[in-house]
Amino acid sequence: MIPIDLAKQTYFSGSAFFSGLAAQLPDSGRGLDPVELQRVAEIYPAKITSGFLDLIKEIDDPVYRQFVPSVEELAECGEADPLAEQACSPVGAILHRYPDRVVLLASNCCPVRCRFCLRKRLWAKEGQGAPANLEPALGYIKNTPAIREVILSGGDPLMMDDQSLKDLLAQLAAISHVKALRIHTRVPAAMPERISQNLLEILARHRPLFVNIHVNHPLELLPQAAKAIGLMADAGLVLGSQSVLLKGVNDNAKTLEALFADLYALRVRPYYLHHLDRVKGVAHFVVPIQRGLEMMDGLRQRIGGMSLPAYVLDLPGGWGKVRLDSHSVKYLGRGRWQARDFAGSTRIYTE
Repeated sequence: MIPIDLAKQTYFSGSAFFSGLAAQLPDSGRGLDPVELQRVAEIYPAKITSGFLDLIKEIDDPVYRQFVPSVEELAECGEADPLAEQACSPVGAILHRYPDRVVLLASNCCPVRCRFCLRKRLWAKEGQGAPANLEPALGYIKNTPAIREVILSGGDPLMMDDQSLKDLLAQLAAISHVKALRIHTRVPAAMPERISQNLLEILARHRPLFVNIHVNHPLELLPQAAKAIGLMADAGLVLGSQSVLLKGVNDNAKTLEALFADLYALRVRPYYLHHLDRVKGVAHFVVPIQRGLEMMDGLRQRIGGMSLPAYVLDLPGGWGKVRLDSHSVKYLGRGRWQARDFAGSTRIYTE
């Protein structure tokens, strides 16, 4: 496999991340403690694209919080693998939680490192492109007829080089019982220059191909991102979005309303607003469920249903997603909520 030439895709990591950040914040950046930030980055490395770095205007603004290390990440609360992904992995690179679909971890590389990432435990293994060998994963899919949908995730599948992605999609499309392919990606907003004509032609061969774009704040929808997303829509890809509800980033109804309206105008249907997973070291991003419910109730009065995503919680332990709304969950007091998992069993979630 030939990895993408990342030298042509401008991003900052390692020492370049911190020098780039200091240059971006020549005045307000005086409050930064480089030693403290680098201490965190030794455990959870930092990485950002030039486009997103340019969006940072001050310490703790919505883009800063998503990508700049914080000493709060060293807190011991949370779990390395709260959704029990390792327990749901019958073979390498496969997550099989629901009967009819699997997640294929097609790449171990991302254009950025989100400080709230579900898979921070895997960051030390990041490389360029795809895992070394996806044959066992493909064999598992071929030998499991119940699988109707394959969701490519990672890492970010669009960080694979064109030929590797082309070959992988063709192999998946050749499996008769696989009826749908979906890609989860940060690339269109974080690295829009990656959306080349050649890549679009590869993706368009497998229509209907569903692409969920990770975007958390309207600032991320730069003109270059809007253009890339428009090209994807013009190519016939079915576009949705996934966002994470994050304290200090998008935890107010005005920001969410702007985000969902902007996405919808770009022909992207907002799909999920995720309640933050209880990953180790992300507690400073947590928004209380009650606050999320109140914001979603308010949004229903101001924007149409096609622009409103489902507010969802992924139950710890691998029990799957549940919708969070006033009718589907019950507050029991002392931070405890009652919900039903995808199989209909009652589960208790503690904030």
